[in-house]
Amino acid sequence: MSKNKKAMVVTAATLATTVFLSGCGLFGGEDTKKIDPPQDVTLMENGDAVNEKVTTETNETGKEAVESSIQTELYLIDKNGYVVSQTMELPKKEGVAQQALEYLVANGPVEQMLPNGFRAVLPADTQMTVNIKNGTATVDFSKEFATYKKEDEKRILQAVTWTLTQFDSVDKVKLQLNGTPLEAMPVNGTPIGGDLSRADGINVDNSDVVDITNTKAVTVYYIGGEEGAYYYVPVTKRVSNDQNDTITAIVNELVEGPAYASNLLSDFQSSVKLLDEPKIEDGKVTLNFNESIFGSLEEKMVSEHLLNSLVLSMTEQEGVNSVALTVNGKADVLSESGEKLAEPVTRPEKVNTGSF
Repeated sequence: MSKNKKAMVVTAATLATTVFLSGCGLFGGEDTKKIDPPQDVTLMENGDAVNEKVTTETNETGKEAVESSIQTELYLIDKNGYVVSQTMELPKKEGVAQQALEYLVANGPVEQMLPNGFRAVLPADTQMTVNIKNGTATVDFSKEFATYKKEDEKRILQAVTWTLTQFDSVDKVKLQLNGTPLEAMPVNGTPIGGDLSRADGINVDNSDVVDITNTKAVTVYYIGGEEGAYYYVPVTKRVSNDQNDTITAIVNELVEGPAYASNLLSDFQSSVKLLDEPKIEDGKVTLNFNESIFGSLEEKMVSEHLLNSLVLSMTEQEGVNSVALTVNGKADVLSESGEKLAEPVTRPEKVNTGSF
């Protein structure tokens, strides 16, 4: 799986998400105060290139003080119990993977940064060490780790796994408690069964599955939050193994939308359909929709929320890096901002970057 939902229409103006074309990604929305323009710096962390922002300000003595930060995805728990990434500016520090987990601890440094309705994942005072080798991050937690509430157990597994696997050097995760490998979680006994990975899913929804043995997992992105503070929530659903075309299955799940009681939304109308089989070439998937893909048939534009959900969902698939849209075979598709989608749209480096 690449690193790289009650149907209703949501107005995209309520979320600062901007689509960048010509090979760039979507999701703008950094709202950090800059005195001088930031300098782009590339850090290497266990072989990863890490985005660092350097901000220069003038302090009280008249001397320039240099501060640097790193954009990092932290998987937190929202008010509805979903595990959701929030991209935050963390201080530059050696060991960005361990720092990311340290910012998942309750009553820790993340508390002053939490968006409304979100909470930290790990119990207060939890400490950990992270050792990355051959694509596997081994996390050794202190005894405080075992004090979480049992209803958070699966959320913790997902949050730790997805936070660590955002880094290119990490594909799998192993958990330890005081140096002892965990075969099951310590509070409610959820089996771990070896290495953890994104293939295990996130916010898993099996509500419509009768026979799980004849299914495969796909992760799609629905809309969470509320007006003025929307964000994208990954949900792992099961589709039939008989559906050889996984891309079409993902589109169908987006159109079907989330479970009614989920508190999530989808911007896809129920009449949206693919007119042709998806085509994948050199990491680009081309999707040809009917006109129902337009939020407004008069304006013939694709809403930002629909586009963002589609691109995030598609690029969760191995080998898919960008999405090209056509409608009735024509490529003259406009985004809600009026930009022509002349080039394939890529996944953003970080998700949910807006300030809420």
